[in-house]
Amino acid sequence: MNWIQLHAFLLLLLFNNGTSQSIIGALPGYSGTLPIKLETGYIAVGENDERQLFYYFVESEDNPNVDPLLFWITGGPGCSGLSSLVYEIGPLAFDIADFDGSLPSILRNPYSWTKVANIIFIDWPVGSGFSYANTAQGYSSSDSKSSKDNYTFLRKWLLKHPRFIKNRLYVGGESYGGKLVPMIAMEILLGNKAGLEPQMSFQGYIIGSGLTDPNIDFNERIPYAHRMALISDEYFESAKVSCDGKYYNPDPNNLRCLNALQSIQEPQNYLTSYVWANDPTVQVALHTRKGTVTDWTRCNHSLYYEEDVESVLQYYKLFSNKAFEVLIYNGDHDMVAPYMGPLKWIRSLNMTVFEDWRPWQVDGQVAGYTEKYKKNEFFLTFATVKARKVFLCSFSQRIRKTTN
Repeated sequence: MNWIQLHAFLLLLLFNNGTSQSIIGALPGYSGTLPIKLETGYIAVGENDERQLFYYFVESEDNPNVDPLLFWITGGPGCSGLSSLVYEIGPLAFDIADFDGSLPSILRNPYSWTKVANIIFIDWPVGSGFSYANTAQGYSSSDSKSSKDNYTFLRKWLLKHPRFIKNRLYVGGESYGGKLVPMIAMEILLGNKAGLEPQMSFQGYIIGSGLTDPNIDFNERIPYAHRMALISDEYFESAKVSCDGKYYNPDPNNLRCLNALQSIQEPQNYLTSYVWANDPTVQVALHTRKGTVTDWTRCNHSLYYEEDVESVLQYYKLFSNKAFEVLIYNGDHDMVAPYMGPLKWIRSLNMTVFEDWRPWQVDGQVAGYTEKYKKNEFFLTFATVKARKVFLCSFSQRIRKTTN
């Protein structure tokens, strides 16, 4: 045992209260032994370790010893990391086509990002997924508290997994998780600067269709709908004039504006996850703690959660003086988080355009468009992704190029 491992071991003895981990070799719904290395567990956070955060960890399917470690934050707040694992970037997926209401079958996802990275999926904040608190007060959370809890989680997780301490670390997230990502990144920087152990090899972060500043991101929904010919010129002009270009959180006394706006909703079908995660045999297989969560939900919207940070643009301005890589991507047909929002706030940072707007291709087809920005040794890549699942695999290769 070298001195680094010894140091990690001694710190682990100090931080080990409430933590647990299990290697999962098989899961209900999947035929045979899992073809991936899956681990689940709990990490205790909070002043008195009263909050127990549940996680799913999947090792890289390529070379876990050298591939980057990605800490992934699902949106919400209050959505389980299982959602990202089985519906988005993880190696497993439910067989939705043949789902009949019983326990769904699990398939391999050929486009998984675990082909190029080790990924931690977390149920955050406490009260999400299988995460729970030992006290009623422990369920109270906020943006600032969550960022600190997630940093504590990472410290403890790395101490329990010292082989990954030297791996390049990236923090990533989607939707509301995009708001927490820069905040967690800042906690990592401050912790490293303060000499806290373990020192993390932090390289940058990734945000997909994320929330940065609602006044910019959400405000672009109406202009995007008009650009995509989803609303008429007359409707758009009426809303533009009545709302004075301010479509998000409009003045409640401006009745003309309120009448001009229409609600924008995105239908979703996540029934398979509810059936699967609430099955007792699944919870036994995942080694969840019996009795701590009685009714698993993909997104818990009844959390007591304070959104105490409105915009994280200030973090980007601080990071622009550091040598980091940042990747911001949006689906070009995502109306909930339209790509026009990030383009607007990125350009407000007054960075130098390093690579002009251009298409990026997969097998001779345009998979999206990208533009790169630079300030000193800070690089920010923005990319749109065509609304085709086949491009996700190739986009994961783009992630690899960005993180190398």
